[in-house]
Amino acid sequence: MNEISSQQVADAMYALVKEYHGKKNLKAMDLIKAMREKFGEGCDDKLCKQAIRELMESERCTYSYVGGSYVVLNPEKK
Repeated sequence: MNEISSQQVADAMYALVKEYHGKKNLKAMDLIKAMREKFGEGCDDKLCKQAIRELMESERCTYSYVGGSYVVLNPEKK
């Protein structure tokens, strides 16, 4: 079975955030659930959290705190 890398998961998360930009705010848990559906058993919470961390550190995404904590595209990188 192919090993899923955190970079693959981060890229898939970024694509999802980009797709829903301006339509719906996604929480970190929404992203984790979507990645579990997409990648199956090989994608656990630890891998998803690492992928979110990579998105934040690379500044492709950032957190938005408007009535809750959401993962959004970095406004400076659009």
